[in-house]
Amino acid sequence: MITVALPKGALLVDSIRLLQAVGLDFSAFLDKANRQLQISDPSNTAKALLVRAQDVPVYVEYGQAQLGIVGYDVLREKQPQVAHLADLQFGSCRLSVAVKASSPYRSALELPPHGRVASKFVHCAREYFDSLDLPVEIVPLYGSVELGPITGMSEAIVDLVSTGRTLQENGLIEIDKLFESTARLIAHPLSYRLSTGGLNSWVEQLRALTLTKV
Repeated sequence: MITVALPKGALLVDSIRLLQAVGLDFSAFLDKANRQLQISDPSNTAKALLVRAQDVPVYVEYGQAQLGIVGYDVLREKQPQVAHLADLQFGSCRLSVAVKASSPYRSALELPPHGRVASKFVHCAREYFDSLDLPVEIVPLYGSVELGPITGMSEAIVDLVSTGRTLQENGLIEIDKLFESTARLIAHPLSYRLSTGGLNSWVEQLRALTLTKV
């Protein structure tokens, strides 16, 4: 029996639909009355764990789950030791630099040296500004990052953007994009090599579904 780590939040519904298409039903996680964090498929073929998106690669890396579904943004930030198997082509968003619309900055390179940039994506932000050879102070924030520029604590933020509505409603604008992000299928490397619990068969079925979307 394999175990799949599923992310709470925006990717959950599409993740469950994808797994249903290959015969694994974890829709009980969508029942608001359900408080279980681990459930089995009704056919007793597989189990699923419901965890924070940032924890999906941790459970996979340490072998508590053989498969996981997680955003590319999390993989770029955490850089876990997992096998990257497929782009699942849902959950599209982007990691962007944003500033107050009233600020004079219209590109990341215009930000002042040693200025502050607030982000929960500390590694990605630091890597990006290092690539620009622009020294900035990365301020870790894990709540409403938009408040950084609004309160004057930071000149800019690095955050995920989907529709851009949250930025717009808070008087912010995008000025640069770091990368695009979609949901990805990941696996524990050794489990994948050994095809533990018939893992490779499930992976091939999921890949085949993904290819039909192209």
